[in-house]
Amino acid sequence: MSAVEDRLAELGLTLPDVVPPLAAYQPAVRSGAYVYTAGQLPMVKGSIPVTGKVGAEVSPEQAKELAGVCALNALAAVKSVIGDLDKLVRVVKVVGFVASAPDFTGQPGVLNGASELLGEVLGEKGVHARSAVGVAVLPLDAPVEVEIVVEVQD
Repeated sequence: MSAVEDRLAELGLTLPDVVPPLAAYQPAVRSGAYVYTAGQLPMVKGSIPVTGKVGAEVSPEQAKELAGVCALNALAAVKSVIGDLDKLVRVVKVVGFVASAPDFTGQPGVLNGASELLGEVLGEKGVHARSAVGVAVLPLDAPVEVEIVVEVQD
């Protein structure tokens, strides 16, 4: 196991299997020193534990937790491309989409679930730029979706 995976274990987390693509794309692609993940849904063992719009069927607290699941799935996608998460130099960018009720404006708080998980697991390497976007609907009625860009070493 890598030091990153050891840290996950210390936090009581396990790196999941890579979520299979839902359409015609790859979970992650490397280009030079960067790995770009596809949008990761909060899949746990093949299903999304809570569905619906944040601020309606899904509470902001639930959505924040699910954003952490998305980040964990994104790390699994990165590992599938580089083989060892210890090759990760830093998380450069996180983009998150929140399926939002019309009056919900707390997207940044929801995405803190992903950002905080990356920080807990990776320390300074997990500090990143970020966008949090509210959308009408996401695939499979997921409340949140997260993609990351990471810099890696050979």
